[in-house]
Amino acid sequence: MLLAIDTSTSQVGLALYDGDQVLGEMTWTTKQHHTTELSPALSGLLKRCGVTMSMVHALGVAIGPGSFTSLRVGLSLVKGIALARNLPVMGITTLDVIAAAQPLSKHPLVAVLQAGRTRVAFGVYKSDKKEWQAEGPVRSGTLDELLAEFESPTVIAGELTSEERKKISKVKKLQLASPALCIRRPAVLAELAWNRWQNDQVDDAAALAPIYLHVAGTPIQ
Repeated sequence: MLLAIDTSTSQVGLALYDGDQVLGEMTWTTKQHHTTELSPALSGLLKRCGVTMSMVHALGVAIGPGSFTSLRVGLSLVKGIALARNLPVMGITTLDVIAAAQPLSKHPLVAVLQAGRTRVAFGVYKSDKKEWQAEGPVRSGTLDELLAEFESPTVIAGELTSEERKKISKVKKLQLASPALCIRRPAVLAELAWNRWQNDQVDDAAALAPIYLHVAGTPIQ
């Protein structure tokens, strides 16, 4: 059994996955209450699924980009569980979770997260070998700066406000993913982490570091 935790932004997610099925999954939007809401939510999910922590044998966690406070909450919980129970941990880039949920396309994909101060963090992906592969580093900028970069048909998915979705929908060359596909599903995070676990691509829990976005837009760890 693998437990996946994503607290990269105000959207929080938890999932339990055993390689064959998603036993339980929940997402919610928090008003900066990650610290007080995460543990009770995890306890509730475990109880509803009839699962105990002794049945969890691996952990997947979203490592950003994201906000300092929210990422720290999720990573601290995962590291604490991993070190206390000697469990393997797989850190997954948050934008990869968005990308993995999108149908493959011949067009590039831009995965987006809110970065604060009217800015967005984004990564560009191209389909290769039946999956989305990241192209280049994570960047940030205003939505207008992002839109100005793409002159050919491009798919955009991820955290977007209503105003941002309206602005994107007016650009004919851009294909906007549906709101349902823009939610970061913790089950997708769990599946990505599971695959890495099965391939012995395990991270050092003590050394696992979050990816923050500097206010100037430069990704830093």
